Amino acid sequence: MTLYEALNMNLNFSELISLVGAGGKTSTMFRLAQEFKTLGKKVLVTTTTNIAFSETSQADRRILDGLKDLSSLSRIEPGTIVCLGSSMVGDQEKLKGIERELVDKIYQEHLFDYIVVEADGSKRRPIKAPAHYEPVIPRKTTRLIGVIGLDALGRAITEDTVHRPGLFCSLTGKKMGDTIDRKCLTDLILSEDGLFKDVPERSRKYVLFNKADHTDQEQEARMTVQELIQMQAPIHGFIIAATNNRSIYAQGLDTSPE
Repeated sequence: MTLYEALNMNLNFSELISLVGAGGKTSTMFRLAQEFKTLGKKVLVTTTTNIAFSETSQADRRILDGLKDLSSLSRIEPGTIVCLGSSMVGDQEKLKGIERELVDKIYQEHLFDYIVVEADGSKRRPIKAPAHYEPVIPRKTTRLIGVIGLDALGRAITEDTVHRPGLFCSLTGKKMGDTIDRKCLTDLILSEDGLFKDVPERSRKYVLFNKADHTDQEQEARMTVQELIQMQAPIHGFIIAATNNRSIYAQGLDTSPE
């Protein structure tokens, strides 16, 4: 199964897809982009924060000047992945993204079939709680994917495991050093200040439980999904996957109305 199938997408409509959370946003962004490319679609990948420049080598073309003149984008060939950023930062190791208003403008002008945006930062931790200024989601986002790395389960809440552990403790009622369990995941997903903080009103919301590399991680995710469904969580779909090895183990879609 592909990710776009797991997202129950209608390929006759263009979409702006944003990713938030932690635990594999960049790999998920490029996997989606590659799937769209194989369908002959014109795809833009970008970020409203920063991403590792080495990751952008997966794009067919990189534009690193912020692109004030959008006219050249209309000449991009179908079946092409374009990565757009504004500049290099951090000793040239990271690509600085573009303003979310520019993402919205590109989408509104129908310059790409699909735009996929990394709209959050996590410093490569498997799980996070957002600060007051995070995430930075384009307002025209049609689908929002909240990513959680299942390799966080069973580990202690520390600076090495959680991005913004103090905020994570506040959301989950835990203390530094406590173990991350399934309740932490449900609390993070359901909190107004958690995984889907500042989601645009019309966006469809999906949870991607990533890094299900072992059977026990997959089972923990399945049980979490069932709990959220029983709680009638306002989520449009759940995906359990290991995006690095291209596996999707389970999905639950359309658990709440559009």
